[in-house]
Amino acid sequence: MKDVVEIVDVTLRDGIQNEKTFLDLDTKKRMLAAIIDAGATRIEITSFVNPARVPQMADAEALCADLPREGLRHIGLVLNHRGFARALEAGLDEVNYAIVLSDTFSQRNQGMTTAEGVALWHRLAAETRGRVGTNVTLAAAFGCPFEGEVPVARMIEVLEQVMEAAPDELTLADTIGVATPRDIEDRVGAVRARFPDLPIRLHLHNTRNTGLANAWAGYCAGVRSFDASLGGVGGCPFAPRATGNLPTEDLVYMFERSGIATGYDLDRAIAGAKALEVALGHPVPGMLMKAGGFPAPAGI
Repeated sequence: MKDVVEIVDVTLRDGIQNEKTFLDLDTKKRMLAAIIDAGATRIEITSFVNPARVPQMADAEALCADLPREGLRHIGLVLNHRGFARALEAGLDEVNYAIVLSDTFSQRNQGMTTAEGVALWHRLAAETRGRVGTNVTLAAAFGCPFEGEVPVARMIEVLEQVMEAAPDELTLADTIGVATPRDIEDRVGAVRARFPDLPIRLHLHNTRNTGLANAWAGYCAGVRSFDASLGGVGGCPFAPRATGNLPTEDLVYMFERSGIATGYDLDRAIAGAKALEVALGHPVPGMLMKAGGFPAPAGI
């Protein structure tokens, strides 16, 4: 039996949130169908944020109103109590709450300090217990665009406070794509040493072309859940030079060729990435969609 990893699709949230080309509701629904067709079963569908700040997310409720449900889990990202309430009203399966590890970035991203973000998490955790699944993302877990290095000790300090109201899952986010495989090993290891039973997901940006290497390092460190987007699109509106996510199809290829099952169909993931490229009207970062899988399907 193959080992198995989970790839959580973030195309319609992190993937397009920074895009200048606006995708309307019908286009998003077509892309969602392509995402599901490729094999995604857990999807971060949108974020419940101020549409004036992130216009691509202005139709969050409309997108969530008619979601396919069977065999799927849909996640909504929230940054504050208002977003949390909207996510619950939308009837999503999971809520992902972000806490930024540096105060400067936290103020720009959410209008609060890290400590205030942790305090709000405790309140949200009490309100949501048993109602939906919960994930806490530690954003800028490997480095901050404004304050620079984020020590492992800072990450663990904040995590210990978060775990006073333990979420179902923790995501470590390399928001600006500065991590190396050694960083992944060190930080995943630090979390495992302190909270050995806490499920860990990795949200890796490929800004400095270390994303796939970091995903493999995460796998070797015991992580079995990874975020990715079709074509590797993505970026943060509040973090300078924060570019794309791991491309879903590139990640699928790496794991499947290594004998690790993903549940995805590579050719359908490539087709989805190409469709997204057309919808956005510009080339996207994914590499496998340009080269194709190997061996090539018969007749190609």
